[in-house]
Amino acid sequence: MRKSLLIADTTREEREQIVAESVGNIDGLCDGCSPGLLNMYQDYIEGRMELKEVNRAFNARYISGAAGPDRGPCASAGRENQ
Repeated sequence: MRKSLLIADTTREEREQIVAESVGNIDGLCDGCSPGLLNMYQDYIEGRMELKEVNRAFNARYISGAAGPDRGPCASAGRENQ
């Protein structure tokens, strides 16, 4: 049986782990989107918004065309030929 992901049923540490496992390799940061994704879920981690609210807010910005997280340069870009 899957444990509840609700803020009331989790600790901050558990929410951090939930986000880390869901996002994937957050330490690699090579595609430039991981920092934006982590920032996007910070309200959930801090207990201010449920996951469904965070996702709903993201989808609303995506559909409306409002700016989302910026993609940064890949730290390993250009190293393949070195």
